[in-house]
Amino acid sequence: MRQLFRTLLCCLALVACGSARAQLSIEITGAGANRIPVAIADFAGEPGLARALTSVIRGDLEKSGLFRLVEADGTGLNENSSVNYADWKGKGADALAVGSLGSTPDGRLEARFRLHDTQKMVGLGGAAYVTSSAQLRAAGHRIADAIYEKLTGEKGIFSTRIAYVVKSAGRYELQIADADGQNAQAALVSKEPIISPAWSPDGTRVAYVSFENKKPIIFVHSLSTGKRQAVANFKGSNSAPAWSPDGRRLAVVLTKDGNSQIYVVGADGSGVQRLTTSSGIDTEPRWSADGASLFFTSDRGGSPQIYRAGPDGSGAQRVTFDGSYNVSPRPSPDGKTLAYITRREGRFQLAVMDLASRQVQVLTDSHKDESPSFAPNGRMILIATEMGGRGVLSAVSTDGRIKQRLSISAGDVREPAWAPFIQ
Repeated sequence: MRQLFRTLLCCLALVACGSARAQLSIEITGAGANRIPVAIADFAGEPGLARALTSVIRGDLEKSGLFRLVEADGTGLNENSSVNYADWKGKGADALAVGSLGSTPDGRLEARFRLHDTQKMVGLGGAAYVTSSAQLRAAGHRIADAIYEKLTGEKGIFSTRIAYVVKSAGRYELQIADADGQNAQAALVSKEPIISPAWSPDGTRVAYVSFENKKPIIFVHSLSTGKRQAVANFKGSNSAPAWSPDGRRLAVVLTKDGNSQIYVVGADGSGVQRLTTSSGIDTEPRWSADGASLFFTSDRGGSPQIYRAGPDGSGAQRVTFDGSYNVSPRPSPDGKTLAYITRREGRFQLAVMDLASRQVQVLTDSHKDESPSFAPNGRMILIATEMGGRGVLSAVSTDGRIKQRLSISAGDVREPAWAPFIQ
């Protein structure tokens, strides 16, 4: 792996931009009941690049589990081509995307597309994206996002990123990859464990816990520069960072005053303030998207359960009552749903609760789920789980119908975190 940034810390390498040794592969293990049939015609333009662009768009839509790709039979159409709606409708396509990849006067590339509704026989709009050969996949993701949003009414997540930790042969890597598992790059490489990565609301920084100094310390890491800062290095344990919605503060778990309790600290490490005071262990804080609530795990009632308090830690009330073990609360981006890990008959599984009705649904049938993380549009939840004694990632839709498995052939994959939308 090419190393672009090295600190003076022993046994630690920071890589701001480098090629990963392995990419996540995605396997679809469950799809939606009523997938939208869509055809993506071969984009016009230079054959090699245009084919690569078309492949990214098709791959994104197919892997989402919401679309069924209709064979385009090698048909090449650009965004200005006349469309025979009856022909495409006869092939079973409800929607058709056509486009082209051309050159701009300054030598860059321009990807254009147009989407058609074959049932209503009308155009649904299109767009153009200026890109380069190096950023061709990114352009494909943006086109797939636009098609997804037009056909579902939800914002697409193909252009987003994910963070996760890979362990192999005594080596830990904090990887940053595209949502499809490609373009993985190491932000941090260490001989000591890395846990609990958390994205800042603007997607430019990641907070995490590193054991490089033989104790857990919380760092904030700028992905663009590779620079980082220790923001919680108090006596005892420093763990479980969670960003406030405004990106100015972090909720953290410290043991500097005794039991694990929740504190807040500035994103620059300043102004530490205690939020919870209980005789038990308070941990795993997460702010709601509007900043009005703080969810956390506590055993103050005798068993690990999820509580909800004000942003200053006051007025804590228990949220989970079904079962004797419920941990790792993750509120959805719209604030309506809470994802968490529940123990049922000795199995640790992903569950979601409708916060209005308090109805609970278990979404997985695995036995060692952990670290749930919502996609920024709230439709999918990414978790770490175990298969065949090896850590893999799994993504499941909030209704439990769409399921994906993300794995690396050599290495344990853990600690996933889905990045926010980048404005």
